[in-house]
Amino acid sequence: MNNASKTAVGGLMMALSVVVLIPTALEFFVYALPAFAGLITMFCVIELDKRWAAGVFFGAAVISLLLVPNKEAAMLYAAFFGYYPILKAIFESRLPRTAEYILKYIIFNVSMVSAYVILIYAFGMPFNQLMGIDDSSPAFFVKFSVPIMLVGGNLIFFFYDLCLTRVASVYVNIWQKRLRKHFRFKR
Repeated sequence: MNNASKTAVGGLMMALSVVVLIPTALEFFVYALPAFAGLITMFCVIELDKRWAAGVFFGAAVISLLLVPNKEAAMLYAAFFGYYPILKAIFESRLPRTAEYILKYIIFNVSMVSAYVILIYAFGMPFNQLMGIDDSSPAFFVKFSVPIMLVGGNLIFFFYDLCLTRVASVYVNIWQKRLRKHFRFKR
């Protein structure tokens, strides 16, 4: 694929990433749609390369932080889900499995904590709102909300990482040839 084609595909993928994040104004999409937008970055890694995928991520992150109404979702995309597929490709191709998983979990946890610290202190979002705490929340959950969210987040991250691997495998082994034939992509 020549640079003009890569630029066109990258621009479309960047726009699609931002458009996917727009429905996060509905609260139940806040975590799912940034993770789904990460899939778009994964397709860029496969079809373009890691450098072009990084450009798509960076552009989509900036635009989403400016335009997406739900700043928590935009921050989750910018702080982790948008660039994780790029890191995943690098780690899985260069590191032993144990080091790969240790590094993945360190980056996930640092990214999530950093994202929420930025949301609280830079964007002025209330801690209770971000953690889903209200007057009817059980005292145990209020007291241990951060550790509960981190443990739950790490469990969900395990399945997200597995899902990215499976979706990439299905795409490369089944859909990639069909799409390239249909759209006449040439590598």
